[in-house]
Amino acid sequence: MALPIKDQAKYWGIAITVIIVLLWQLGDVILPFVLGGAIAYCLDPIADRLERLGLSRVAAVAVITLVATLAFILLFLLVIPTLIQQTAQLIETAPDVFNRLQNALTTRFPELMDETSTIRQQLIAIGETIQSKGGELVNGVLSSALGLINMLIFLVVVPVVAFYLLLDWDNMTAKIDEMLPRDHLPVVRCLASQVDKTLASFIRGQGTVCLILGTYYAISLMLAGLNFGLVVGFIAGLVSFIPYIGALVGGVLAIGLALFQFWGDWVSIGIIGGIFMAGQFLEGNILTPKLVGNSVGLHPVWLLFALSVFGSLFGFVGMLVAVPVAAMIGVFARYGIEQYKDSLLYRGKQD
Repeated sequence: MALPIKDQAKYWGIAITVIIVLLWQLGDVILPFVLGGAIAYCLDPIADRLERLGLSRVAAVAVITLVATLAFILLFLLVIPTLIQQTAQLIETAPDVFNRLQNALTTRFPELMDETSTIRQQLIAIGETIQSKGGELVNGVLSSALGLINMLIFLVVVPVVAFYLLLDWDNMTAKIDEMLPRDHLPVVRCLASQVDKTLASFIRGQGTVCLILGTYYAISLMLAGLNFGLVVGFIAGLVSFIPYIGALVGGVLAIGLALFQFWGDWVSIGIIGGIFMAGQFLEGNILTPKLVGNSVGLHPVWLLFALSVFGSLFGFVGMLVAVPVAAMIGVFARYGIEQYKDSLLYRGKQD
């Protein structure tokens, strides 16, 4: 005989509360494990496909690990040093960029740029802030032994966790399935299947979109002669994971740097703008519809609300996870609405 609904709700409520509190308190500690689990989740279909081709699970995971290791080594040798160098240069030249903006405004709008002008003071303050904060960030990362140790631990723990989770992924899901309450097994499996479909479509699809866009922006902007093109491409590709915000940040950064570098050369500025517009067309009309589709199933207003809430609570990381978490909540919300419409509370007593 199943437990009464009241008791079930009490026990499940306590369990969910404990899990949320633990996740909240151990957020920094479990971050490498969560990231490793996310990587294993994304790579599991590849391992399954290799198994269908005749490889064992161990061999499939070994092949994936070897390919990922080679890709990381190539990335570390060819891209990361240039990325770090351009980032440092961008931070160092930020005051000069703002000085050029100040001079341009002085030439065109002299009445706005006197010594007591608010615009002048704000530009000087922004330039000094970017240089000081950027310098502090770079120096802190490079000189702090604790920061380097934490970074090394992070870089070691995440791949190890991903490797072992990927190796035992099917066994773990089977064990979890065995522990599910038998009375609710069909419902839990149905909801889990919907969540898995939603997350798989969004995370894997959007991750592929970010990779394609980042590569396109980096190569195109560097070929167009834009300084810090690799950094701009990396940032534009990464932030593209966040709907709306990614397009805004990437466009402002690319066109803004183009204005500073090519002021007066409107052809070059137009080329940079064209590159970004082509990227947005590619994303909105080809990549996202083909690779992501309508997997999120949320209204744009709810997406913006989720971005605002998670961003205010958890910062940039919160904005990254806002859409997939909101999509998961949407799955449960739709199920709750279906149950409500089937209940006496909604239908009333039927004769």
